Amino acid sequence: MAAGLGSRLMPLTENIPKPMVPVLNKPVMQYCIELLKEHGVQEIIANTHYRPEAISNYFGDGSNLGVRLEYSYEEELLGTAGGVKNNRWFLDETFIIVSGDALTDINLTEMARFHKENNALVTLALKSVEDVSKYGVVVTDEAGKIQAFQEKPKASEAVSNLVNTGIYIFEPEIFDYIPDGFYDFGKELFPKLVEMNAKIYGFNTTDYWSDVGSLEVYKDSNWDFLANDKNLIGKNTVVQDSAKQEGNVVIGSGCYIGNNVRLKNCIIWDDCIIADNVVIENAIIGSKCLIGEGSTINSQVVVGCGCKIGSNVTLGPGLKIESNSRIDSGEDILEVG
Repeated sequence: MAAGLGSRLMPLTENIPKPMVPVLNKPVMQYCIELLKEHGVQEIIANTHYRPEAISNYFGDGSNLGVRLEYSYEEELLGTAGGVKNNRWFLDETFIIVSGDALTDINLTEMARFHKENNALVTLALKSVEDVSKYGVVVTDEAGKIQAFQEKPKASEAVSNLVNTGIYIFEPEIFDYIPDGFYDFGKELFPKLVEMNAKIYGFNTTDYWSDVGSLEVYKDSNWDFLANDKNLIGKNTVVQDSAKQEGNVVIGSGCYIGNNVRLKNCIIWDDCIIADNVVIENAIIGSKCLIGEGSTINSQVVVGCGCKIGSNVTLGPGLKIESNSRIDSGEDILEVG
């Protein structure tokens, strides 16, 4: 599923769709495709809506990744279930759905085995989390059959700590339960199936899973994937010897990092120029940005793609700079708004 707008990742997603946001310099969607291929899935279709050309231009027919990849464009969003039904012609046997913003190493082979053993119509991958307030909560019986759903409950009201990961296995008969037009899995289809006492099961996983839907989670996901490494520098990137990297740092391909630059816990996308004596701390810099000499970019700042920041500029904590913005030399922008 690759049709979402990624509004919570703005301004990073002003120019690219959410599935193309890079984690360790590789689009999130590429991790999804590689996971599917690892578990024997080689025929894939991606539904698209927002900036679809960014996805199709990058992945093409999927042959570079060893899969056959097709696309289904939604002029108007059809919802999670509606978007899947729109591809009914392609999904004529047991099929797997993976959200295009999911980072996971879930064992899909084990999940498929669980699905078949229970003769399930639908199987949801479930994960135990500490903060359930951002997710759909799921209640199962001892056999794994789903009994109830809660949509983003308060922590004090949650009846379970198992959440819906957006990874599903379906039988094609599911289309009999999805009407034409806009329809949602979590809010409409799954609760209806529970009411009908249909065979809808939850597969509990302890494998890694992250929903890259917010800026905070996006940054944390990069640090998770760095593991024991502290930094990553992309291809054809030049980092001057006097530049310092502290904490976790990810730098994309084709970048230039100048003299006496200090980078701390930050992510810099492809094709950026960071001039001499710049300080960037706990920030995210989109692709094709120029940060002028002596500028300081403070904690939790996010700079959209294609920005030109002049020399001796200070960006205060928490600022979000729209893509293609121009900030003149010597300006200090210290507060949001």
